[in-house]
Amino acid sequence: MSEDNKSSFVNDRLVPLFGKIAGSRHLIALRDGMTLAVPMIIIGSVFMIIAQFPIQGYQNFMLNTFGKNWATIVQYPTNASFHVMGLIAVIGISYNMAKSYKVDPISASIVAMSAWLLTIPLNTDKAGALWVPLTQLDSAGLFTALLIGLFITDLYVFMVHRNWTIKMPESVPPAVSNSFAALVPGAIILVLIWVLRLLVEATPMGSIPNVISFVLAKPLGLLSNTLPGALVAEFLICLLWIFGIHGANVVSGVMSPIWLSAMSQNAHAVSAGKAIPNIVTSQFFDNFIHMGGSGATLGLAFMIAFVSRSAEFKTLGKLIIGPAIFNINEPIVFGLPIVMNYRMAIPFILAPLTNVVTTYVAMSTGLVAKTMGVMVPWTTPPIISGYLATGHVSGAVMQIVNIVLDGAIYYFFFKALDRDKVKEEKTFAAKEAAAAAQTAKA
Repeated sequence: MSEDNKSSFVNDRLVPLFGKIAGSRHLIALRDGMTLAVPMIIIGSVFMIIAQFPIQGYQNFMLNTFGKNWATIVQYPTNASFHVMGLIAVIGISYNMAKSYKVDPISASIVAMSAWLLTIPLNTDKAGALWVPLTQLDSAGLFTALLIGLFITDLYVFMVHRNWTIKMPESVPPAVSNSFAALVPGAIILVLIWVLRLLVEATPMGSIPNVISFVLAKPLGLLSNTLPGALVAEFLICLLWIFGIHGANVVSGVMSPIWLSAMSQNAHAVSAGKAIPNIVTSQFFDNFIHMGGSGATLGLAFMIAFVSRSAEFKTLGKLIIGPAIFNINEPIVFGLPIVMNYRMAIPFILAPLTNVVTTYVAMSTGLVAKTMGVMVPWTTPPIISGYLATGHVSGAVMQIVNIVLDGAIYYFFFKALDRDKVKEEKTFAAKEAAAAAQTAKA
């Protein structure tokens, strides 16, 4: 195929196809619904940094000044903001989906929220009281929230459009009328989710949120601390994140015993004065692969903050650069966004996979020191963490090399996104100016 034919194929077939996908009702609702969580994520990130600031002197000072529970108290706002992403997502997505169908969005989002809460397994305290685990309102329940926000709302709209509702007289206030209109569809949806929950609980999976982890557990358990194993694990982490699932939590839930065991073996070897045996450990991923967070987004964060031309991205960059330095990238993942963004999926996967290869090869050949088994806090900024994890300046140099490579991988994808955003802003500004001129003439 000639270059002209390739260009024609991309412009005539692929670009319209991807444009149609990006403009679909479901993806727009997903994007707009997830955007609602961004302010809370940024607020929660600030308190998380305060509580987990990776300097031992700071931690000792705060401990001696405010007591042993100081970090827990500081993170109360984090729990109330950062850790309710799933709850915000299901409400926001359902609201925007119903709004696009011109169905009462408040009623639809309340039904979706109730359906999602019904999927969450409850815990019981010593007194026999039931309570919802906070982690289920966060990333653990996020994928379920996305599915329910999209497709349960579709079912709700289907029933409303077919008048499976209780009609109230026109004299009844709209708020009352809408609430009764949701009665029958809401009851049917909750019964369906209830039956589904009972069926899943009868299987080894135990609960609906456990389905993803259960499906992946056995394949991941077969991986060891090898280069192919590290590549597969990292690929799954990134792929899950693209669909709104906290990939690191899912994968590390299975792989942590392997990686922590390898870390322990390295620590024992260092203590005994022997050669460090393992490359793939928890620190390998935390400090050399996930710089800036999953997807190795630190280089991307710097570009958003300092290279972007779009006014929207410039503002976003000011908000995300601080958390990114401490390896917190939810503001990027949900603010840019990365989730369900086909244009950023390739670099989001390719950058960390590149880090895996470069770091593994450098450590296996002796160019870079292996991690010593020191548990460096995951919020420790790159360069510092690389030196602490390896006890050698080569660790810091390796991180710098990886950040530069990551930035190069993200550059062209982000610049294309930035150009399109600038065009959108100019078009919007022109329409606003035309509307203002028309108003002035009138």
